[in-house]
Amino acid sequence: MVNILLFIFAFLTPWGVMAEVLPDAATLEIKLNTKPQTVRVSEPHLSQNGKQVIRSYRGWPAVQVLDLLLGAHWRAPGVEVEFRALDGYVSRIPSERFLKFEAFLTYEHVGHRRFVVDNLEQNERDVALGPYYLVWNNIRHPELLPEGGTYWPYQVKQILSSTAFKTALLPPGLPASLSGSAAIAQKYCLSCHKVNGFGGDKWPGNLALQARQFQADDFVRWVISPGAVKPGTTMPGLPISLPQVERERLAQLLHGYLTQVPVSPESAVK
Repeated sequence: MVNILLFIFAFLTPWGVMAEVLPDAATLEIKLNTKPQTVRVSEPHLSQNGKQVIRSYRGWPAVQVLDLLLGAHWRAPGVEVEFRALDGYVSRIPSERFLKFEAFLTYEHVGHRRFVVDNLEQNERDVALGPYYLVWNNIRHPELLPEGGTYWPYQVKQILSSTAFKTALLPPGLPASLSGSAAIAQKYCLSCHKVNGFGGDKWPGNLALQARQFQADDFVRWVISPGAVKPGTTMPGLPISLPQVERERLAQLLHGYLTQVPVSPESAVK
């Protein structure tokens, strides 16, 4: 019993979330009863201007880890898998993505003593990737390349399964036509920011309230090129690997959604 408790701590959180704290790599290998694998990927944090930087990481197929930690529940339709990082970053990924594309939960940069990366888009050097880094086999699935580093959380300490999306981001009274825009907000913004308490823990405030302070054109410029609006910021823009017209379209949809979703009274006071 003691060993089990040391391996993992399970608890229930709001919105029907079940959380699992990750053990160290040695313990995870024992529990999985399988050797880690090596996967070659185009590292999105280093690849720029169409030039791919290939790296090899070592870890386990994500589906194996999720089955071990969360059981079969995570595979159910409508479930999202949350990866929570040491700094409050939260990546919420639809479960069906893991069934469609090959992902690995990695703990080591093969052939290197340090498990770090330069996050060029965020102007950060030697960023620690551990304890765990979720990577996608974008060499096997090149259709993932335009997404850049979206859904590549690092410093992962905890994995959760959740069905909170619709309740939090599509409150009663909001037009159903905004569901697509809400999903875009979650994919590109809510790993760091929050909307009415739902999202990441890196930045304070309510993004729905903050968006109302921008004219549409100013918001689009901010989301596409944050560094041009606020030099030195570590906020990443929409992936530069996407066509410019697509980035502008996404930014406009984001502004439309964020300025229509009701702001909770608690957030308005803050």
